[in-house]
Amino acid sequence: MKEIIEYTDYRKFIQDYYDERKRSSAFTWRDFARDAGFSSPIYLKYVCEGKKNLSVGAAGSVAAAMGLAGFESTYFVLMVSYAHAKGDEAKRAAFEERCALARAHKVRVLGKEEFDYFKSWKNPVLRELAPHMPGARPLEMAHACKQKISAAEVSETLDFLVKAKLLKKDRSGNYRQTDNSISMGSVDAVPVAARDMQRQMGEFAVKALDLPLSERDMSGLTLGLTRRAYERIRKELADCRRRIVAIAAEDDETEQVYRLNLQLFPMTEKLDKEKKFGKEDK
Repeated sequence: MKEIIEYTDYRKFIQDYYDERKRSSAFTWRDFARDAGFSSPIYLKYVCEGKKNLSVGAAGSVAAAMGLAGFESTYFVLMVSYAHAKGDEAKRAAFEERCALARAHKVRVLGKEEFDYFKSWKNPVLRELAPHMPGARPLEMAHACKQKISAAEVSETLDFLVKAKLLKKDRSGNYRQTDNSISMGSVDAVPVAARDMQRQMGEFAVKALDLPLSERDMSGLTLGLTRRAYERIRKELADCRRRIVAIAAEDDETEQVYRLNLQLFPMTEKLDKEKKFGKEDK
């Protein structure tokens, strides 16, 4: 069985623990539930199947039943806290607490670099900008950004990008990208951080409305859609993004860093086709 630090899903950890015990003994879900203090013999089975949630209060008892102690027990409880946190702010706090715990014990949380990357607009902008400003000092890169950023923030961001292996710094102090593009991947915490970046970029897009038409291109459509049409449009947008990335990759040089927002979202609630409108309730 993998080390607990390699898990982000507490249900998967419980299932793997059970499977390993089952392979080497007559261990049952009933035994597991009893050890953890549950009256239902299949409660933890239902937890693993997603039919029930494990409360934060009960997480410590389950951790003890699995033989976890100290750092590992706390880490397991934090996995449960993250899974059931309500709202992005609570999820961020639970994830960052798990990362702080891991750092204190000199271990790495999967997804930490990805989480940090998608938290701020500074990371993708400087990842694109730095390789095309060879020899530039942090203050010069800061002045090249339209959004306000200090030289210290540039230095901090570049250090992070190098540490996360998203940029590589050569002996001359110049930067180059380690990959042409970055995807969110499958780390479950990343979308939480990415929403922060999308909010930031959305605010920048509003300010960009004041730019001359020659420097920006913005348009929009308001559409009445079925779910089938919505899914087809989502696929079309995904295909469009891939084609745009391919076009950008054709040129080795960069003259300016741009942000492209593609947004498709509901403006009304879902309509009830069975409801009769225009009649008074009696």
